[in-house]
Amino acid sequence: MILTAVRMGGIAALALFLSACVSTVLDVDGKATQPIPAALVADMSRKSMSPSAPVLVRIFKQESELEVWKRDRSGKFALLKTYPMCRWSGKLGPKRQNGDRQAPEGFYHVSAGMLNANSQYYLSFNLGYPNRLEAALGYTGEALMVHGACSSSGCFALTDEGVAEIYAVSREALKGGQGSFQVQAFPFRMTPQNMAKNRNDPNFAFWSDLKLGYDIFEVTRRQPKVSYCEGRYVFDREFEGGEPRDPLASCPPALNAADPLVAGRQQSDRVAMDDLLSTGSVLSAHAYADGGMHPSFRKLLERGGQSALAKRTSLTSVPISRPDAALADPHSPDE
Repeated sequence: MILTAVRMGGIAALALFLSACVSTVLDVDGKATQPIPAALVADMSRKSMSPSAPVLVRIFKQESELEVWKRDRSGKFALLKTYPMCRWSGKLGPKRQNGDRQAPEGFYHVSAGMLNANSQYYLSFNLGYPNRLEAALGYTGEALMVHGACSSSGCFALTDEGVAEIYAVSREALKGGQGSFQVQAFPFRMTPQNMAKNRNDPNFAFWSDLKLGYDIFEVTRRQPKVSYCEGRYVFDREFEGGEPRDPLASCPPALNAADPLVAGRQQSDRVAMDDLLSTGSVLSAHAYADGGMHPSFRKLLERGGQSALAKRTSLTSVPISRPDAALADPHSPDE
């Protein structure tokens, strides 16, 4: 979140506040050391997980959902819990520049030093945008977070209660020896239906690259290895000479072949997408006014108004960001 004015200067701090989900530093009150709720620990036990086992996070903008996965005793990741997202801003598509209100899309890795116990939005963790690929492409911006409350200017807001659980689960995994946890941020669940709906979007090629990482996890339930070359993401490849150093240079020769199960998944999804397009059964993609809000929160906003929702999602009643836009953006065309 926002760096103090002492470190950044008044003008720089103001610019940062206007360009991202940033905040002033509050007194530490012990919220960052709260244990994982007992009910969630019991759920872990039922699913053969331990609180210290590695964690992985997936974010879906269109569905306004964040998933927390943990490695179970089989050595694979299993879904622990899905959290409704109260607010994200911008449109579908990656963040490219400071102040564009876009929430990031891509693959990120969060270490212990990126957890923020002093966030104005209760608790938060920094996604690490721009990653090495995004920096090489010239993308700008900083302090892009997953945090509490229901206010976003480029971040993902999960309510104070939601982020408290996510923070505690992530903290315990990092304390348990996981060096960093992977965050996969997607525009939508990368189904043939959603890919077909968005086939004419200028970000389609980028999303097709992300989909390989999505498919690897869907098929194997293992964290994909992330590399960068040719200005794009490359997954689960071992390269001659080691990892590519320049994200924009040509990819070195690969030493391993693609997983046949993942390749089969990709092929079947392409066929399914082509079938949807050929039959004309694909609905048009939704154009967001300014980000989205999970239907559960939007119903509360419609019923009780923004002040009531602010009290429900934040201990300090942080105002709902752009509530009119949140009400204008449906979760799905037929909702």
